[in-house]
Amino acid sequence: MEKRCISSECLKDTGFSYTLSLINGKYKMTILYTLMEFEIVRFNEMKRYIGNISYKTLSSTLKELENDRLIHREEFPQIPPKVEYSLTQRGKSLIPILDSMCEWGDNNRI
Repeated sequence: MEKRCISSECLKDTGFSYTLSLINGKYKMTILYTLMEFEIVRFNEMKRYIGNISYKTLSSTLKELENDRLIHREEFPQIPPKVEYSLTQRGKSLIPILDSMCEWGDNNRI
């Protein structure tokens, strides 16, 4: 096997970089973890669970995750409006990564 040389490589072309572009952000991993743990979550439930996140930030982060096809947003036509969020199949494929992070944290918590 030929040794790779960093001068001929570019981080942006890696799978790592692509994955990071989808989950990078202050609350994205937290939202994905919340949906992994509770499966179907309403907006206000998520806001209360996460705590220190503004409505605007939560809303925009959910939209980004939806645009990246990691979460599904289902709106119910009723008054007051009801919206539920869940992981898509693509989002569920991140569960092993999230599980590994949880396990690492449990094992290395000081």
